[in-house]
Amino acid sequence: MGEIFAGRYELIDPIGRGGVGAVWRAWDHRRRRYVATKVLQQSDAHTLLRFVREQAMRIDHPHVLAPASWAANDDKVLFTMDLVNGGSLAHLIGDYGPLPPRYVCILLDQLLAGLTAVHAEGVVHRDIKPANVLLEATGTGRPHLRLSDFGIAMRKGEPRLTEANYVVGTPGYFAPEQMLGAEPDFPADLFAVGLVALYLVTGNKPDTEALVRLFEEHGIPNAPEDVPEPLWQVLASLLHPDPESRFKTATGARKALVAAAEMLPDDPLDEETVEVFDHIGPLPKGYGPNGPLTAGQPPAGPSAAAGTAGTAPPVSLSETGSFQLAPPERSAPVPGQPSAPPTPPPAPTPGSTPPDQGLPPAPAAPPSTPAAPMPAYHPTAPVQRNSGGTRPYTAGPHPVPGQPPVDASGQAGQPGPPTPMTPVTPVTPVTPMAAAPATPPTAVPSAAPAIVPHRKPGPPPKVAVPVLIVALLCIAVGVWALTAA
Repeated sequence: MGEIFAGRYELIDPIGRGGVGAVWRAWDHRRRRYVATKVLQQSDAHTLLRFVREQAMRIDHPHVLAPASWAANDDKVLFTMDLVNGGSLAHLIGDYGPLPPRYVCILLDQLLAGLTAVHAEGVVHRDIKPANVLLEATGTGRPHLRLSDFGIAMRKGEPRLTEANYVVGTPGYFAPEQMLGAEPDFPADLFAVGLVALYLVTGNKPDTEALVRLFEEHGIPNAPEDVPEPLWQVLASLLHPDPESRFKTATGARKALVAAAEMLPDDPLDEETVEVFDHIGPLPKGYGPNGPLTAGQPPAGPSAAAGTAGTAPPVSLSETGSFQLAPPERSAPVPGQPSAPPTPPPAPTPGSTPPDQGLPPAPAAPPSTPAAPMPAYHPTAPVQRNSGGTRPYTAGPHPVPGQPPVDASGQAGQPGPPTPMTPVTPVTPVTPMAAAPATPPTAVPSAAPAIVPHRKPGPPPKVAVPVLIVALLCIAVGVWALTAA
């Protein structure tokens, strides 16, 4: 078992490393799910201040991966976020090279949608690059990206943590105005988005300086090779060196992208299918899909490892974009088995004739309807078990077929005539629900307990009112005596 941090987060295995901290896969003992935790490795005041600023980002959007909670333990600090196991755009380019233009449009639209939510909070990201754009492990389905790493993000108007004449970010993804010392602003993020999109469609990291010179010499240059003209028009408006000539907002860029995507040609039929697979790997020994394994619990089998490795069918995302773990394994439902365990047949009394002797055989009951499928698994709430097969509570005892009736006191009465056995005679075909004698759902009226209305403690009104009047008169006399003295 791993180290338990702050009594809640159990660190399992490292899955990444950043500039100021390491990212671990962890188990949240309170919320009962796997999360990603970023543990601060440095303890100087400057780094701690950036760490606090990053964990304060609370942006709820399907395409944004912002911190969800934080904890501190002695000299260590961490914050948590959803576990995203499909790698980053850098991994995707490393696996497939240049991506199809239509696929790039889907990714670019999601990135701009997430950036719209970030800018709506007044936050400038300042570090948009392929390694900071993560992907859910959706296989060959529709991709789903999430913008992450708000380590150097800042709100407009907040004081900067860097010294004068210093630029913070990743070289190669700076906007030209950033190199000149301008204040961080939204157009700088849009310039970085254009560089990421150009990297996706060409498969090569753009040369920012050469691109800026090309714009300065030729205005809007011709589209590079393998970049469709409609898509290039959108990218050129994102990559213009002059921030006044770029898109003003991410929403405006999305609108232009939608129009350009409609003019793109269809992808060739022999185009390689892009698959976003799991880059984290299976859980280590001692852990299963539902958390740490207890003593005596069998280890996670191939199916459990597949659920962690992303080979199981992808689970839909919530409206807030939270990552949903694969549902736990369930045993296959047995056809015809009711949701509640069946009542065992009564034992025959000595000297009585068993119910199945001396009577003609009952007609074969038609096959029962298979049990309804379980509701969709939701990890944030417990699975609601079907209670349709539970009988309502009754005050008296339930009569048992083939046994003498029992009164309310629990004493067995005299055996009656064998009329209770008539429901099993083959008079008419019975339905699947009437295969066994029905049990009366209500109690015997005479045995039902009387409902006594609840009475509040204290004297009745006819006693309390006179006492209250006398008390008021005594208070009045006391006040008069004090004022008269």
